Amino acid sequence: MTTLDSLGTAVDTLRPIGLHELLAHAELLTRLDRKYMLPVVDLPFVFGGMDEDVRVLQIDGRRQFRYRSLYFDTPDLDGYLGAARRRRRRFKVRVRTYLDSGLDFVEVKTRGPRGTTVKHRMPYDGDPGQLGADARAFVDAVLTGAGIDSAGFRFVPSLTTTYRRTTLFLPATGSRLTVDTGLGWALPDGSAVLRTPDRAIVETKSGRAGSGADRLMWSLRHRPCPVSKYGTGLAALRPDLPTHRWLPVLRRHFPTALDGSPA
Repeated sequence: MTTLDSLGTAVDTLRPIGLHELLAHAELLTRLDRKYMLPVVDLPFVFGGMDEDVRVLQIDGRRQFRYRSLYFDTPDLDGYLGAARRRRRRFKVRVRTYLDSGLDFVEVKTRGPRGTTVKHRMPYDGDPGQLGADARAFVDAVLTGAGIDSAGFRFVPSLTTTYRRTTLFLPATGSRLTVDTGLGWALPDGSAVLRTPDRAIVETKSGRAGSGADRLMWSLRHRPCPVSKYGTGLAALRPDLPTHRWLPVLRRHFPTALDGSPA
């Protein structure tokens, strides 16, 4: 039995929760995020340590879902550099596609008070490979509300990520935990592709300082790290960019990506 098979077995033992119920209890569009990058072989221990009341998102019999996110940034990479240099007014813009249902959403992430992440999203029925007029108006409105003047920005595709996601609901703290596997990154022109099938990104999303999932991760000797699918992925594929805060993650999890890159 492979590691992912054993992971599936662990997920199969959990009680399901539907999407509408999950959103009613833990939509968490404003939240504290903690991310952990760990070997896939450790995932069964994470699932095995969960409380008995933990539930897994299930839609149409599925408990694992395929995602694709196309990130948009300015030609000068204002979004990337804002995160790399930890600017207070930073942002991410993407079109996320739920591949199993074919649904697309435009999503904008900004920073809220006390280090929280604020996510705004809207359904999108345009070409997911570009930002149409309605999508651009939505992005500008969200960024203006966050104090970011995007009137002069020109958004172009900058990175595509793909992965499979399992989502858990932790009733005791009203928080969520996501596990992303099958990670892949690609530049828009296909000139560089990176896959890390032996790594997973585990993310806790809560409205308070720490959840039971965080305490479990800490007990397994995993600590939060500044991994960002966009920031870390783009830094790994673009050695000409400053790596800044993602350098420790790159050194540990993407060592070959650092060949010839600036420190």
